[in-house]
Amino acid sequence: MSAPVPKSEAKRLQVLWEYEVLDTIPERVFDDLTELAASICGAPVAMITLVDDKRQWFKSKVGVTISETSRDVSFCAHAILQDELFIVADAQKDKRFANNPLMACDPKIRFYAGAPLITPDGHALGTLCVIDMVPRTLRDDQKKALLILSRHVMTQLELRRRSNDLARAGEEHAKMQADLNKALAELAAVRLALTKKGGKSPSAPKLKSTRRK
Repeated sequence: MSAPVPKSEAKRLQVLWEYEVLDTIPERVFDDLTELAASICGAPVAMITLVDDKRQWFKSKVGVTISETSRDVSFCAHAILQDELFIVADAQKDKRFANNPLMACDPKIRFYAGAPLITPDGHALGTLCVIDMVPRTLRDDQKKALLILSRHVMTQLELRRRSNDLARAGEEHAKMQADLNKALAELAAVRLALTKKGGKSPSAPKLKSTRRK
């Protein structure tokens, strides 16, 4: 069963794309958080997922080799509808996932727990999730840890976004400075040419006095 589309889906997708993280190469800071989630939760599989319009893509993963799946079969597409943890103790007993192909093929999901990655303005971009091939649950301390780690993932995404913004601002500033330097050089060349010809450099026109003598 496919997950319902969030009410603010168009805006959510716009915000997701603005982070410019989809289809980027692996990064150590995200991999560390994924590995920590798997270790704390005692799960063989952990992923940082981003839910695009037609797919879920894995920014980081432990225990799987695939890089994405269709959104139609995504557990994370259900998780982004929540503000807190989304837990499926046994997918075979949950009518939403009873016929889901991800139970039969990689990553062979029976247990799922996903913490939504929520932006400062309230949009869920994806999840930090852990998966197991057997039915189970999480202890309270593991649930808390997964939520904390998901917030750290979101913090890293924010830092990455701001770094990109600063880089673009720096490039724009450098271009404006280069244009200004070019204009000043052209003006200097004109003044030099006028001087060589015995002319005068351009100056502001003088205003005639209107006072009666």
